Amino acid sequence: MNGIRAAYRKGFAEWLSTHQPDLVCLQEVRIQDKDLKEPMRHPEGYTGHFNLAQKAGYSGVGLYVKEAPHTVHLGMECDEFDPEGRIIRADYDDLTVISAYLPSGTSGDARQDAKYRFLARFEHWLQTYMDDHRATGREYVICGDWNIAHQEIDLKNWRGNQKNSGFLPEERAWMTKILDEMGWVDVYRSLYPDHTHECYTWWSNRGQAWANNTGWRIDYQIATPGIAAKAKEAWVYKEERYSDHAPLVVDYDLTPR
Repeated sequence: MNGIRAAYRKGFAEWLSTHQPDLVCLQEVRIQDKDLKEPMRHPEGYTGHFNLAQKAGYSGVGLYVKEAPHTVHLGMECDEFDPEGRIIRADYDDLTVISAYLPSGTSGDARQDAKYRFLARFEHWLQTYMDDHRATGREYVICGDWNIAHQEIDLKNWRGNQKNSGFLPEERAWMTKILDEMGWVDVYRSLYPDHTHECYTWWSNRGQAWANNTGWRIDYQIATPGIAAKAKEAWVYKEERYSDHAPLVVDYDLTPR
């Protein structure tokens, strides 16, 4: 959201009211609990749950849900990164939905090193959930800003970004491991394996990136195979702009068979 207050000022409440998604995962809300006013905390028709960063104006994730989950968990039991408010998890009967905001490494080597530490911890977490999926059949969907463009088709200027955070070989190899070896599914790419035109979800505020569609696909819904197979359609909402990111929407058919 690049700040929940900024997104609401730009019309996010109207988008929510008009489109009425069943569940919304929010990242980078950048707010403290005392500043989270009621219309943003619990929009009409929704209950909000948040994991906010200790540092003011930084990070933070949330969920808007129509149907109350059985439990909501914050963080991933990691002393280094949990204070940054990067993970929130909602558990339903046989489905878990997670909003995740993975670190960026663009500010320098120290944050890139922190990003790699996060990925190592997150990988262990993802393996635990995949093991649970295989043992119990519980489905998982992880929605969020992963701050990694996986393939060349996932950003406009891939040649010029091969040495930049977000498209480094080590980051891309990590994504490949999560998908190809661990068995998670990139839901958008599973629906549109060769689709490039509308896939970007983030545009730099510098220059004319938005106007020229010089974007990156760094926001994903990564899911276990069962629920990934129930995805019918996915799109990036670009009619209005609420942030430097655009909402990634996936329609799943969860009708009992």
